[in-house]
Amino acid sequence: MKVTVCDVGPRDGLQNESRTLAPATRAELVNRLSAAGLPRIEAVSFVNPARVPAMAGPEEVVEGIVRRDGVDLAGLVLNERGYDRLRSSDLDQVHVNFAATDSFSQRNANATVDEALAGTARILARARADGVRSTVSISVAFGCPFDGAVPAERVLGYAEEAVTLGADEVVFADTIGVATPTQVRHVVVEAVKWARPVGVHLHNTRSTGFANAWAALEWGATLFDASVGGLGGCPFAPKATGNIATEDLVYLLHGEGVETGIDLDGLIGVAEWLEGVLGRQLPGQVYRAGTFAPVG
Repeated sequence: MKVTVCDVGPRDGLQNESRTLAPATRAELVNRLSAAGLPRIEAVSFVNPARVPAMAGPEEVVEGIVRRDGVDLAGLVLNERGYDRLRSSDLDQVHVNFAATDSFSQRNANATVDEALAGTARILARARADGVRSTVSISVAFGCPFDGAVPAERVLGYAEEAVTLGADEVVFADTIGVATPTQVRHVVVEAVKWARPVGVHLHNTRSTGFANAWAALEWGATLFDASVGGLGGCPFAPKATGNIATEDLVYLLHGEGVETGIDLDGLIGVAEWLEGVLGRQLPGQVYRAGTFAPVG
C-alpha cells in the first residue's frame, strides 16, 4: 500500500506562530522537506497578509524554492484573487479551502458557505481550463468552535458538490481536533464511492489525531496532511492546536508497511532544524525520541 503525505508545515504549521519567519526561511523549510522526500508540500497560502501576517510574501517564498523531480508544490487559496496569484507563480497544484459552517466561513474567508462554494466553483472551472490539479479541503468538517458539532451528511453534501464541480481530490479537515475514528470512518467510506482520492487533515488537539489517521487509512483514504514537528493551528479558531506531526505519522505508516517515499531520518532532521529556528521545543514526539527499527 502507498499513500501521499502532504506536509502543510510551511503554511498551516507556521500561520499561527507568534514569530513570523522571513520568506527566505520559509523557502528553506520547503527545500528541506523536499530533500527528505515529501511527495507533496503545501508551500504557501495566497491570503490577505493583514489577516494572516505569517503568510505574507508567498511569491518570495516560491522564488526561493529549489524544484525537485517527484515533489508537487501546492498553494492554498480562498478566492479568485488568490488563484490569480497562484497562477502567476511556479506551483503545481491549487488547494481550495472552504468551511462547513457560516460562522467559521465568515471569520476565515469573510463569506458565507454558499458564497465560498460559488467562489470554489469558479476556481475549479479555471483550474480545469488551466490544467492545474485541484484539491478541495473542507474545514471544520467534524466540529466548529462557534456552532458545535457539524452533521456528517452536510459535510458529505458539500464534498460531493465539490467533486461534481471537478475537484480532483477532496480532503476532510478536523480543524479543531474534535473528531473520533467512527466519525472519520463514516465520511471516508462514503467519499471513496465517488472514485476520487480522499484525504484527511487532522489535528491532535484531543490526542485522537493518529487514531483518526489510522481509521481513515483502513477505510480508503490515500492522502494525509500533516505538519513537520506537529506545528499548526488556525488564527480564527480559538484553542486550535497543532496538526499531527509528519514524522510521527510516517513512523506509524512505515512501521505498518505503508509506503510513503519519505526519508524518516531526514524528516527528523528537518524538525530538529525547525526547533532551532523557532527557539522552542515542538509538539512532535518522534523527532525527540528518535526512530526505531521494528522486528521484521
